[in-house]
Amino acid sequence: MSLQWTAVATFLYIEVFLVLLLCIPFISPKRWSRVFKSRLIQTIALYGNTWFMVAIAILVFLLIDAFREVRKYSVTDKVDVTNNPTAIEHIHMKLFRAQRNEYIAGFALLLCLLLRRLATLLSQQATLMASNEAFKKQAEGANTAAKKFMEEKELLQEKLHEAGIEVPEGGKPGAGPQEENKTLKEELKTLKKELDNTKKALQKSDSDVCAMKKQAENLTLEYDRLLEEHSKLLASSDKKSD
Repeated sequence: MSLQWTAVATFLYIEVFLVLLLCIPFISPKRWSRVFKSRLIQTIALYGNTWFMVAIAILVFLLIDAFREVRKYSVTDKVDVTNNPTAIEHIHMKLFRAQRNEYIAGFALLLCLLLRRLATLLSQQATLMASNEAFKKQAEGANTAAKKFMEEKELLQEKLHEAGIEVPEGGKPGAGPQEENKTLKEELKTLKKELDNTKKALQKSDSDVCAMKKQAENLTLEYDRLLEEHSKLLASSDKKSD
């Protein structure tokens, strides 16, 4: 085997090993994604597309050359072996080598394309798995928020019942999800309005209390002033009588 075909065969063996390695089931796509994103692989990937195209071009050229050799030595029926009996064996040997080289170049080209496709699919699968986990966490968060909202709504309804405020009942039995959702929204708006009214009434009562406190303080000050003036008048009248 010549040097070039020895190199192609070695390249083929490396490709077979890498394909088997990528197909190992207990190595998850996330681990392969971390490997692909490592510094060494990223450095190789900078020029990876160029080297890939060069390798494809070389393998295609070698495959065409091997195919030409196969056609060249597939003429055993047309060879005259009367003068050279060993010629047919020599042609068969050349034909076998050409066919071997054709298979080596063909499989090397196929596995080169397969390796690139496998790496791309593993990266995409790792991305999809990460997105799926993010969506799952988001859905769990939304479910938790909905449960918290329902608990707050129930507490609010209990407080309004304790305060003597009538609360409309929930969705009617047999109503569809859309109607129930609409009813819940209307109930929520009603509860918010009633809560706002209650807050406004409470603020008004607080302001009234503050105003009454200020008025009482002013009355106390006025009473103290009048009491002081009265005592002064009494003192002046006592002096005049003396």
